[in-house]
Amino acid sequence: MSVAPVPISRAAAAADEVILRTDELRTYFKAGRAGVVRAVEGVNFSLRRGKVLGIIGESGSGKSVTARSILRIIEPPGYIAGGRVLFKGEDILQIPEKRMRTIRGNEISMIFQDPTTSLNPYMTIGGQLTEAYNSHTPSGSEKARDEAVRVLKLVGINNGGEIMKKYPCQFSAGFRQRIFIAMSMILYPDVLIADEPTTSLGITIQAEIIEALSEVQRQTGISIIIITHDFGVAAQFSDDIFVMYAGRCVEFSPKRDLLTRPAHPYTIGLIRSVPLLEERKTRRLKSIPGFPPDMSALPPGCPFAERCEFVGEPCREEMPELRAVSGAHLCACHYPQQYNVSEDTELGVF
Repeated sequence: MSVAPVPISRAAAAADEVILRTDELRTYFKAGRAGVVRAVEGVNFSLRRGKVLGIIGESGSGKSVTARSILRIIEPPGYIAGGRVLFKGEDILQIPEKRMRTIRGNEISMIFQDPTTSLNPYMTIGGQLTEAYNSHTPSGSEKARDEAVRVLKLVGINNGGEIMKKYPCQFSAGFRQRIFIAMSMILYPDVLIADEPTTSLGITIQAEIIEALSEVQRQTGISIIIITHDFGVAAQFSDDIFVMYAGRCVEFSPKRDLLTRPAHPYTIGLIRSVPLLEERKTRRLKSIPGFPPDMSALPPGCPFAERCEFVGEPCREEMPELRAVSGAHLCACHYPQQYNVSEDTELGVF
């Protein structure tokens, strides 16, 4: 059996063409007596065709809710309260659900956090891969099987024929994540959303998963959103980085500029907290004091004000707007910093 070549890329499009954009996206959750949790509050970002966007922030910052909002898979009591999600120029928040089902998995696909719960334990790997293919492209079992073997090879699994006969429980978490990446790519979507794809995996396996995603991106030219709380992952894999805090974008920039000249105090705090092997005996980690705010009772002004070392009076009264600090580097702060990360404390990915 011959394996069809991987289609190389959509890179013929203009380098800066935006394939996915959110405008003032808002997603809320009804929380009974606690009122309304504003999990995503006015999020704006752009994903360029053929590029990787890293979304980073602490747990509870709204990263995963943003991703689920794009695919319209927010479950009650959550709901999308407003804004737009423009995919290829069309607002997919306004299209009928029947059409949205043709986009999920086919044009926009998602890798979820836990590969253990993402795969059906009662179905073989082959059964799940071919089901994913036939759900959008009914073409018979032989064609679906060929496609399944091909995408397994894409993620570094060369004995796909044998793997397809087995069940998820027969593999490690890292291997299952590779299989799920293959499943998400079986229809070659335009956009892949990877939600914490390395969470709960060992350091070595994390590196292998990022390498697998890098190879997928290199061979197919797909646009990827990678959601993570790990600056090291974002630094290795992203072209642009989007920093979230309390449901909002606080900083957005091309990777190198953000990692060497972060402007928002929250971003600076995240970078300072990254452990560096070469400095483990001479540099103490600087944690960010305090805790994220209660999303059902956000204080007036900047939500980071109570934890910020540069806080001023306007910060407690007025929400800062996302403004350009230089070129494509945007920051939502009343007092953006001119912080230079020295060569010896960079994240070592350039």
